[in-house]
Amino acid sequence: MNKTTTFFYPFLFMLLLIVGCAEQVEKVIIEDSYDPEAKLAALNITLPPPPQPVANYVNGVRAGNLIFLAGKGPKRADGTEITGKLGQDVTIEEGYEGARLTAINQLAVLKTMLGDLRKVKRIVKVLGMVNSDPSFIEQPKVINGFSDLMVEVFGERGKHARAAVGMATLPRGQAVEIELVVEVYP
Repeated sequence: MNKTTTFFYPFLFMLLLIVGCAEQVEKVIIEDSYDPEAKLAALNITLPPPPQPVANYVNGVRAGNLIFLAGKGPKRADGTEITGKLGQDVTIEEGYEGARLTAINQLAVLKTMLGDLRKVKRIVKVLGMVNSDPSFIEQPKVINGFSDLMVEVFGERGKHARAAVGMATLPRGQAVEIELVVEVYP
């Protein structure tokens, strides 16, 4: 053996050992102390079947370790939606509840795609759209309904980058629509 070989094989062995340990640590974190579905149960939230797309698109697309979820709205289990315009006929509190309901619908999509919400590594980005009267400027208070639930369910992993914007209208007159980007474990 030459000097390069003598150094290389132990280095390679240590590198593989470190990578293997990192995967095991990640597995332990996922399996032992991190359980978003238990948090949902503690919050008395049962995920509904995910809402089906209403046009030519899919609920979510996975690209590597990221999942991009299509916009969802505040659809109840019975098929009705929270509709109306914030600042006109929907209160901030009603909008907040609509955003929270939208979060539940997005979690239902994630659960269907992943099989287990413990595979969520972190919530990355939220785009919250609020059906707003032109004078309404409290969109962040409305979208907090979504963000607050993500943090309740995923803890620190639920904190995310976000935009909360007003829209002149949304499909079917729904009060909010929210898109989501999620990082998942491989």
